[in-house]
Amino acid sequence: MEKKVVVITGASAGIGAALAELLGRKGGRPVLAARREPELRQVAARSGPEALPVVADVTRREDVQRVLDAALARFGQVDVWVNNAGRGITRLVSELTDEDIDEMMRVNVKSALYGMQAVLPHFQSRGSGHLINVSSMLGRVPSVPFRSAYNAAKHALNALTANLRMELSEQHPGIHVSTVMPGPVATDFGFNALGGGPDSRRIPFAQTAEEVAAVIAELVEHPRADVYTRPEFHQQVLAYYASEELGAPPRRS
Repeated sequence: MEKKVVVITGASAGIGAALAELLGRKGGRPVLAARREPELRQVAARSGPEALPVVADVTRREDVQRVLDAALARFGQVDVWVNNAGRGITRLVSELTDEDIDEMMRVNVKSALYGMQAVLPHFQSRGSGHLINVSSMLGRVPSVPFRSAYNAAKHALNALTANLRMELSEQHPGIHVSTVMPGPVATDFGFNALGGGPDSRRIPFAQTAEEVAAVIAELVEHPRADVYTRPEFHQQVLAYYASEELGAPPRRS
């Protein structure tokens, strides 16, 4: 971790903030990107002397490029890029509007795509690098109906991540592409969801942002493809896809 330059989007709170602070303590050089300048600078102040805050809206391609440019101008390289920015929704499928779908894709998919496409030429020129996309268990098992379009967006993110990994595997084996899949995390995610929603901090067995950040930090040091933030999540995914009727509600006797 020592001296690794790690770009983290969505770094003003939650998982992104916890990860920046942890990497800073471990000797990394975090580059923090988010829209909220006061909160971002507070997190940067807690993330070590070399932390670099960059105020940016990562749903704008030009802002994502500016984050990369700032990181390269300060440090000369980027070792890891973490696409962590995201937003939930509280809408059933029958209630979704065009604007709902557009917002979920813009924040959860396009922002990550912009990050992948921005940093990829730099990684290719170096022959190494690590892309980490923070997805969700709901991107594997869409078990919460009112998160409908969020679930769909995270499924799309998972597919793009897997396809980029395949694209790079032969010609650029030194570039790692990873997906991280947390379950519920005790953050402001619920409050910030489009349409409001339940308080994520009150969900039973929700992980802390610090627990998820520790999993991501370990992934930075030991890259691999797909990572679940709790061991039991993998078994839940296997059981779901082994079911004869995916997502079917329990039958009443």
